[in-house]
Amino acid sequence: MTGVIMFALVVRFYLRDEQAAEGFDRLVEETAPLIRDAEPGTLIYAVHKVKDAPLSRVFYELYASREAFDQHESNEHTKRFLAEREQYLTGVRVEFLDPPTGKGF
Repeated sequence: MTGVIMFALVVRFYLRDEQAAEGFDRLVEETAPLIRDAEPGTLIYAVHKVKDAPLSRVFYELYASREAFDQHESNEHTKRFLAEREQYLTGVRVEFLDPPTGKGF
């Protein structure tokens, strides 16, 4: 991807309780296939459970460009996810990253 400045972020979600974690995970399971199938500019959308922190989830997101991220944010499935996730959360931390380097980039 020479000449392309990718756009990346890490998001950590803090979930209310076990029931909220189950609901959040269902929401992710509904949303992730739509991102995979409808967003060619979304290069990586990885969701992780956190070892020894059952009420946390970490997302790593890599987009082909800032424009691809903006497109992701404007999709109806993303808007639904952003609205519905709030009922499950006690907090969220978003970190925007410099373009990646290393293997696979």
